[in-house]
Amino acid sequence: MLPSLMFNVFAETIKGNLKGLMTLPNSQADSSSSVYFVNFNQDCTSLSVGTKTGYRIFSLSSVDSLEQIYEDVSADTQDCCIVERLFSSSLVAVVSLSSPRKLKVCHFKRGTEICNYSYSNTILSVKLNRIRLVVCLEEALYIHNIRDMKVLHTIRDTPPNVSGLCALSVSSENCYLAYPGSSTIGEVQIFDCSHLRAKIMIPAHNSPLAALAFTSSGARLATASEKGTVIRVFNVADGTRLFEFRRGLKRCVRIANLLFSTDSQFLTASSNTETVHIFRLDEPQPAPVEDNAGWMGYLTKAATLSAKYLPTQVTDVFSQGRSCVCVHLPVHGYKTACAVATIQRVLRLLVASTDGFLYIYNLDTSEGGETTLVKQYRLDGKAETITEVVSVGGENPPSSNPLPIDKTDSPTPGLCSSSYAGILKGHSPGHMSGNSEKFHEMNLATSSPPKDGFRLTDDSEFPPVSTD
Repeated sequence: MLPSLMFNVFAETIKGNLKGLMTLPNSQADSSSSVYFVNFNQDCTSLSVGTKTGYRIFSLSSVDSLEQIYEDVSADTQDCCIVERLFSSSLVAVVSLSSPRKLKVCHFKRGTEICNYSYSNTILSVKLNRIRLVVCLEEALYIHNIRDMKVLHTIRDTPPNVSGLCALSVSSENCYLAYPGSSTIGEVQIFDCSHLRAKIMIPAHNSPLAALAFTSSGARLATASEKGTVIRVFNVADGTRLFEFRRGLKRCVRIANLLFSTDSQFLTASSNTETVHIFRLDEPQPAPVEDNAGWMGYLTKAATLSAKYLPTQVTDVFSQGRSCVCVHLPVHGYKTACAVATIQRVLRLLVASTDGFLYIYNLDTSEGGETTLVKQYRLDGKAETITEVVSVGGENPPSSNPLPIDKTDSPTPGLCSSSYAGILKGHSPGHMSGNSEKFHEMNLATSSPPKDGFRLTDDSEFPPVSTD
């Protein structure tokens, strides 16, 4: 019995050591990355980067160069973990690790702080469009009017949402907010932020949600669960499932980012693996099968006729779309933000990663399959100038969630700075009169869009942004 016991102990020890080796980071890793946060603005014309030393905003108007249009490395913005810019305006919302409950709204061109709000718990994410700003805590969502930062509505006692998962439509007409309706299954709650009322609940997945994204019009919503194998697209109006894409069958991954292209024709999906998938949202057009199509025609007919007799799970797999383009990143395990954008009249895939780099790929959707890396730029400010980087080795990802969760039993509205203290009480203080300096500054930072629509430039619709 003793040798058998010793053998079992030895086997368990070896098993534990092997398990530990399997979870070790890449041996080529470099843990020196100082980037905490990366995200594109609503029309993918700029990139915001939060770092240990502050935050940076880059223009995405050219592939040949990466222009830094603003940098804030003051003491107040160190350890910047959230940076959200409003389109091409000068308004930016910032949260730092040193004050994870405080949201600062700034006019970055002037280098001024318009206002700040404090909340009862850690801010996990911030979303904004031209009329609303949403702050997500673990068990509450605060909806602000972006013009005066008044709290219009609070969604309390939401299911535990430790990752701060939510999505806000960029459309002012269909200003919808999506957030998890359950922590055990993939229910999506849709809230109308314009009329401040619940709209619809969509039963999207059997597993808890991992990613959400609206189209630019707000009419469609993409979802992914923690299982990570299937991505679905729903009609927001009635909850109808429009598309279903299979990311893969070999392994379950955690999809960290979903984003539609501005024309809503493509959907990008990135995860904790090295692959980024791009799906084309083509309306299904089944091709007719000719009688003389041979064996392939016969098999297609047989599959079509027999589909209604097969289990739903089987027919769903046959009907799922596949990615039209697949990209393999040089590193994996980092948080990424992906976007399909037209730069200099050419369609590109942009991948910003907390490893400290921006990767730009060719995107030939007619060919499909793999695509090629065109440019690679540093984002962490380590180089004296923003230069192209030829190659990069594997790196050790930083903590997956640098935000310290400080949960309280009953979330309450936060307190704001002195000039905005009365807003949370339901009325506008004297400081917020039409003649107040801060009200004028907020109005200037957001700048109302023209009635004839936006020209996606920085010349007149929003305050011009320059490096001076």
